[in-house]
Amino acid sequence: MVDSSANSPRRMLSLSRERAFVSILDDEKEGLFFLWAYLPEPWLHYLGITYYPSRYWALAIPTYVMVTIIFIILFYLGLNYMATVPSTSWNSLFDSSPTHRKIHKLQIWRQSLS
Repeated sequence: MVDSSANSPRRMLSLSRERAFVSILDDEKEGLFFLWAYLPEPWLHYLGITYYPSRYWALAIPTYVMVTIIFIILFYLGLNYMATVPSTSWNSLFDSSPTHRKIHKLQIWRQSLS
């Protein structure tokens, strides 16, 4: 009988092998990136690598990504500060929902129980 559940040992072993393969591929990509970024051009030509992007992108892409993430965080914080009422406002203590109706319904309900 074949165990087809999602948590079966065979399924978990298969997933761990897939993850290991993907992590190896990811490590190879990172290794190639660092070789391209740090090896001098004559060494790359000696290895037979003659066509590659400009070295400018080795620094520009990570920098652009980091600056974009920082701007997103700052924009999000700014929106939250703009949407928040000042601490001196009475709206921070009371909301607009009519609580007296809720209390009235509760009193009617209590009277119906007794």
